[in-house]
Amino acid sequence: MDKVVSSAAAAVADIPDGATLAVGGFGLCGIPSVLIDAVLEAGTSDLEAVSNNCGVDEWGLGRLLFEKRLRRMISSYVGENKEFARQYLSGELEVELTPQGTLAERMRAGGSGIPGFYTATGVGTQVAEGGLPWKYDDSGNVIVASPPKETKVFSTAEGDREYVLEEAIVADFGLVRAWKGDRHGNLIYRQSSRNFNPLAAMCGRVTIAEVEELVEPGELDPNDIHTPGVYVQRVVALTPEQAADKKIERVTTRPRPTPDPGGAAPAEDAATHGLGG
Repeated sequence: MDKVVSSAAAAVADIPDGATLAVGGFGLCGIPSVLIDAVLEAGTSDLEAVSNNCGVDEWGLGRLLFEKRLRRMISSYVGENKEFARQYLSGELEVELTPQGTLAERMRAGGSGIPGFYTATGVGTQVAEGGLPWKYDDSGNVIVASPPKETKVFSTAEGDREYVLEEAIVADFGLVRAWKGDRHGNLIYRQSSRNFNPLAAMCGRVTIAEVEELVEPGELDPNDIHTPGVYVQRVVALTPEQAADKKIERVTTRPRPTPDPGGAAPAEDAATHGLGG
């Protein structure tokens, strides 16, 4: 089945106000920026987003945040996004902060048809006991807090240990970005893009993938595929310009070392680091 749609706008046209979106990416690496921009241009609002973080100010999910299109976030990391922190602390945005590994497993479980699972992460803290601030009012008072979660003691090789029950996440739509994909929706991610994109693809009832390089069915080695096409309903082929439009979350450089008069010049002027696409 050919799942390629004509444009990002067409791919997101049926996302309604109030929908829950599972959005792939890690920092700014592998974020579905073209699909996010299409949601922004469609005017869709009152959204709940499930993502490791919320982009940065005015890039990625940060663009939806800046325009007040998000009502709630389930994420692990505020990161470099000052507007995310401001909206949360001023009571404009509800935020369910979740340990990163727990968030990943909640998404994976949702895509696997598993309603919940027990984990040791968060036992003995407000993650399990409840009381984490989810939403403030404009005076800084907590008006919505996390509820207590069920715990259970299991016998392990190290002895009895307490675990906390975490519920799976199933989103209305999954938005992901792949390095390569075919017309059947089989996807390959590159490097850090693989952190959350496969999970977002799994837990979306309808998953939309933007791909940097679209190939024909059969061109991808089955052993290299990270997300099978069964999880993907729509594919958007990016233009070369869209595929190349990537940002770096934080860049640090160091001065070029003074070359040894008798030796070869260094190969690079600077070292560049950061979470990029």
